[in-house]
Amino acid sequence: MLGRKIYTKEEIAHAKTTIAAQLKAYRALVKVVGSSPADKKAVAAFEPLFFANLLLALDRPFVHRIRAVTGKDGNPLNEVELLCECLMDHDGVLTRSTVIKLVPDQSVVGLEYGKAIRLTQAQFEKLSTAFFAELEAKFL
Repeated sequence: MLGRKIYTKEEIAHAKTTIAAQLKAYRALVKVVGSSPADKKAVAAFEPLFFANLLLALDRPFVHRIRAVTGKDGNPLNEVELLCECLMDHDGVLTRSTVIKLVPDQSVVGLEYGKAIRLTQAQFEKLSTAFFAELEAKFL
């Protein structure tokens, strides 16, 4: 597929709905899990795995966005791109990009280079909200 300079409102709305459904399912699951130490430990182990996969699902429908539109700064679109690349190609460790100029303390998640990508629900929600806002601003 060729690079994309625009996405439709429908494409973005569909992606938002998909992500919202996954978040709703996660919240429901966490709500019914008990409060025993073993239950809390299981949720703590599951959370970063779930949100790493959900981050990939967030990125995929828009993977063909072009750099001329996204730019090279550390905006939320590029932050998601870099995090996904690191999940897939760098054993889940945030690694510097030769293209994207992410400044960790100015990024949405605030993860430092060399650290494992272990997103929490709150971090994912903040990042996905910023991602969709940036996507709508640049690609609609």
